[in-house]
Amino acid sequence: MKLNIVPARTGLVWVKLGMRTFFRQPLALSGLFFMFMALMSVATVVPFIGTALALALLPAATLGLMAATQEASKGNFPMPSILVSAFRAGQQRMRAMLVLGALYAGGFLAIMGISALFDGGKFAKLYLVGGAITRELVSAPDFQMAMWVATALYLPLSLLFWHAPALVHWHGVPPVKSLFFSIVACFRNLGAFTLYGAAWLGVFVAGGLAVMLVATLFGAPEIAAAGLVPVALLMAAMFFTSIYFTVNDCFVTSDAEAG
Repeated sequence: MKLNIVPARTGLVWVKLGMRTFFRQPLALSGLFFMFMALMSVATVVPFIGTALALALLPAATLGLMAATQEASKGNFPMPSILVSAFRAGQQRMRAMLVLGALYAGGFLAIMGISALFDGGKFAKLYLVGGAITRELVSAPDFQMAMWVATALYLPLSLLFWHAPALVHWHGVPPVKSLFFSIVACFRNLGAFTLYGAAWLGVFVAGGLAVMLVATLFGAPEIAAAGLVPVALLMAAMFFTSIYFTVNDCFVTSDAEAG
């Protein structure tokens, strides 16, 4: 396995490949994405440890979506069982993925803890536990500061774990090393990832504007209320489909590994 440096324009290619692959198997990939969301939601209701459990399962579940995309890109229909691919690759790889999940959960909860220093935990409680969202709450300066601090700290965490599940599962890289390789790959391909993120932001904005335009043309605001969520979920499923291609291009299999 070797790091591959790609041109910045590759970021747009990743977006196109994600969309194209999604529409090759739209029912399977959207269904798996909703199963992924349901799995995370069910995990959060486990008493006492629900939130931490959902966070710990996220790398493995993300790997499952990448494996589903890999199958779809080959023209195959990904079955629901592919979501648990991370736990079917032998005990060593399974333990490594569980360690990776624990590291992710610990990192995310640490970020929430740091944000709590700015607003007494209001943002962390709302994000992790839920609650009523009021205008007074979200407009409070301390709440906004906590939100921006959490956002700023989450970016490097996401880069650390971007490639890590695939490196652990497909290449047998130890969890801590996979984090190092992941963030190095992101920074070495910063141009591609910047364009990739900007393109997806544009896609989400365009999707929202399209829904609003349809609602305006028909003079029916309820269309916007009813359409924004499913359209956003559909685009999120495409986004998760595209993640596989970012990993696939940033790392190439060596001849020895391929043999």
